[in-house]
Amino acid sequence: MKILVTGGTGYIGSHTAVELQEKGHEVIIVDDLSNSLIEVVDNIGRITGRKPEFEKFDLTDPLKTAEFFRIHHDIQAVIHFAAFKAVGESVEKPLMYYRNNITSLINILQGMLDNDIRDIVFSSSCTVYGQPARLPASEDTPIQKAISPYGNTKQISEEIISDTCAISNLRSILLRYFNPIGAHDTALIGELPLGVPNCLMPYITQTAIGKRPYLRVWGNDYNTPDGTAIRDYIHVVDLAKAHVIAVERLVENRVRKNVEVFNLGTGNGFSVLEVIRSFERSTGVKLNYEIKERRPGDVEQVWADTRFANEELGWKAEKTLDEMTLSAWRWEQALANKKI
Repeated sequence: MKILVTGGTGYIGSHTAVELQEKGHEVIIVDDLSNSLIEVVDNIGRITGRKPEFEKFDLTDPLKTAEFFRIHHDIQAVIHFAAFKAVGESVEKPLMYYRNNITSLINILQGMLDNDIRDIVFSSSCTVYGQPARLPASEDTPIQKAISPYGNTKQISEEIISDTCAISNLRSILLRYFNPIGAHDTALIGELPLGVPNCLMPYITQTAIGKRPYLRVWGNDYNTPDGTAIRDYIHVVDLAKAHVIAVERLVENRVRKNVEVFNLGTGNGFSVLEVIRSFERSTGVKLNYEIKERRPGDVEQVWADTRFANEELGWKAEKTLDEMTLSAWRWEQALANKKI
């Protein structure tokens, strides 16, 4: 299949492009490189033996997006990653998040409708659940008011997709994933935030390598066993494989309804301090960290009920937390040695 991967030079997008090509699919990437590097395209090629097609432009531009779909009308499916994704930043710059995340999705859906492209896998998030009243969060967990503008863009995006599917032949799988960490075994691709990281794992590895003086732990007064926030961390390669299964399910017409929702996680919740201990255990590197006040927009604790994805998709996360943290460290070391 020829598959459009938006945001394909980003963290999850690049790993998904690799897994798609490993399964023999043709990948075309669209990315504006606002939070990624063009070298990622070459490294996808180094891993798979085939460099994906790449076009650079901003998907919030309706004319360029429409022109792209007219030219590439033979695309069979879309996997949509392209979005701003930092919770804290979204609290500070809500309009930037609404403009980018919502407008790009609308332009993509219009392009699909205009060119009879039926199938889209959407990169959603556990943030749509807000702080669930009961844990673990299942696909039937009531959607709470979003705690951050980022989370709200995911809620709105899911509604836009569902409304569009209801009045057209469009079909979608919404993948609500929890907290991706880790890197590819080759250490040729991984998480590469530009500037100060907003996510835990790159902040840990950059502190360990000496790029940051210390790690900020945002809050130790949550109602959790050690006081720090709890998340369900999933290896990015496990996550990428789920996207391949999802897009094949759509195109091969195996969906049970025109909008399906799946949680992607391990089903285990780990606190920030547990992730720090895992990193120290798997790498032998001690971390310098300091406790800071809670960060606006952060949920106290959330982890996934993954039974539906395990049973219906036939997918299950395989990597352990120690494997995740070690692979992230090897990626950071590769960056330091200029291997990308």
